[in-house]
Amino acid sequence: MRIQLTKPSYLVALLAFVTLALIAGLAGAQDRPASPPAEASTQIGDSWITVKYSGPILRGRGGIFGEGDEFGKKVLAGGPVWRAGANATTEITSDVDLMFGETKLPAGTYRVLIDLRSPTDWHFIVTSKPAMATFKGRDAIGPELWGAYGYAGEGDDVLRAPMTVQPGSMSIDQLTYFFHDVTADGGNLAIAWDTMIASVPFKIAK
Repeated sequence: MRIQLTKPSYLVALLAFVTLALIAGLAGAQDRPASPPAEASTQIGDSWITVKYSGPILRGRGGIFGEGDEFGKKVLAGGPVWRAGANATTEITSDVDLMFGETKLPAGTYRVLIDLRSPTDWHFIVTSKPAMATFKGRDAIGPELWGAYGYAGEGDDVLRAPMTVQPGSMSIDQLTYFFHDVTADGGNLAIAWDTMIASVPFKIAK
């Protein structure tokens, strides 16, 4: 038996379908994080180096780093240093020992922060202090990091290394880490957001 929808029934069915599609679309949009998780990786020989982070988006905000006495305050958001990402603290994992300047970083997983001293003076920070994978509440900050909150200063550092900072020729909408000029001996790890690009060189430890 063939069932034929009358015009009112057809319209009701169509309306129901469109409504369900809209609900599904809205649910998907709500589930997507505002600062999506991302990673940057490179391989040197048999070893991998990976940075895992969440990338905030400008969403129309210009001059995110500010100028003059206001430089850095917006991205610091009350933190002692810049979290250089969003959500859980940015992590770097290396399968091989690395050298940042004269300091060796043994193979392993560490947390990454950046000290924004001035528009041209940034320092790359690596700390072994543990961090929360998901937010456990303010009482857990201190023993564990959440972003840069809980960072107690240079006593928490495994290393600090000066970065080369330069203005970009365009505005990068989403905070992005990347590797550049990589060779068999090492390379550079860079971060770009808005009109700022900063990079730090590293070498494979011999």
